[in-house]
Amino acid sequence: MSAFKSDFLRIMSERGFIHQISDESALDQLFAKETVSAYIGFDATAKSLHAGSLIQIMMLHWLQQTGHRPIALMGGGTSMIGDPSFKDEARKLLTPKDIEDNLVGIRRNFAPYLKFGSGPGDAVMVNNADWLMQINYVNFLRDVGRHFSVNRMLAFDSVKLRLDREQSLSFLEFNYMILQAYDFVELYKRVGCRLQMGGSDQWGNIVNGIDLGHRMEGVQLFAMTTPLLTTSSGAKMGKSASGAVWLDGDMLSPYEFWQYWRNTEDADVGRFLRLYTTLPLDEIVRLERLAGSEINEAKKRLATEVCMLLHGRPAAEQAAETARKTFEEGEISEKLPTIYVGRADLEAGLGILVSLVSAGLASSNGDARRHIQGGAVKLNDTLVTDDKRIVGLNDLTSNGIIKLSVGRKKHVLLRLP
Repeated sequence: MSAFKSDFLRIMSERGFIHQISDESALDQLFAKETVSAYIGFDATAKSLHAGSLIQIMMLHWLQQTGHRPIALMGGGTSMIGDPSFKDEARKLLTPKDIEDNLVGIRRNFAPYLKFGSGPGDAVMVNNADWLMQINYVNFLRDVGRHFSVNRMLAFDSVKLRLDREQSLSFLEFNYMILQAYDFVELYKRVGCRLQMGGSDQWGNIVNGIDLGHRMEGVQLFAMTTPLLTTSSGAKMGKSASGAVWLDGDMLSPYEFWQYWRNTEDADVGRFLRLYTTLPLDEIVRLERLAGSEINEAKKRLATEVCMLLHGRPAAEQAAETARKTFEEGEISEKLPTIYVGRADLEAGLGILVSLVSAGLASSNGDARRHIQGGAVKLNDTLVTDDKRIVGLNDLTSNGIIKLSVGRKKHVLLRLP
């Protein structure tokens, strides 16, 4: 671990955010002597970011907490193409309306973590459509394209991987790295941005921007990347068995978000506490030393702290209390995730397999059947052993709900509208 002088890089290092830095010493000196503007780009491929983006958002959070200016770059322009980095095939092209709708949702994801405004340390949100959509193609080729070597671009891992697999890489996608490099230069010119941060899969794209900044503006720009995160078992961050772990509370309830973090594997607790919470390091060290069943207390603390940052303390504490009542007292809590089913559907009867899939507790009928065969499915806390079991009106409890469960930690309520 380098002995950084600046608060920001020291925190990044101590908490495990740093994978690569382009020039550690020069960047550390820059942070130590002036307010630094740094950015991370977010493409608008969905109406919300998910938990896989939280490591980047937390970097911007710490940047602001240490007195510097975070820039959240919305990829309104680059989303028209889609980043091909380490993808097996081209992304589905989005319409301008899709992108604008997605941007509206994504902007809300940042509000709990960053203070936006016009002050020197206030966060800034910009959209690269403001300049990319105005580009004159011939001028762009002449002024920017001439600085790029195709030989060098072909050598980047993100491109080489596709070519080695003999998978198509369109000219459209090939241009993405040029546009991202140009974003960096444009942000330097517009707001004095000196640092781009991102995941380690973005290293080649960011270095392109550094090189372009040197060639076009004669300035030293910087790169910093985070490790690509997976859980100890190799699962991708931000994905659960039932789908993406969205940051938007309307797309994933605070309870479900809390539960995702509560289910963290033992080996990941300390690492996730450092990356995804603002708890002091000495408290994190204490929590990660807990062993046996006590590690569950550390997981609950992790879940509550992460949920609190995103959804606020009342929602986080309510989620923790709902979990306690559900798992420790066996109660049916009104705060559990709920889906509504029509009376006519229940009168006709719903198959248990379809019910589990509709509730998001299984990915397919086959998956639901395996859960039943494994003894993991309960209906109103009663074990289900027949995969042809019908869920109907007579299963409604006195308070008008049906509780479906898979294992001890996944519960959904079925309710009439």
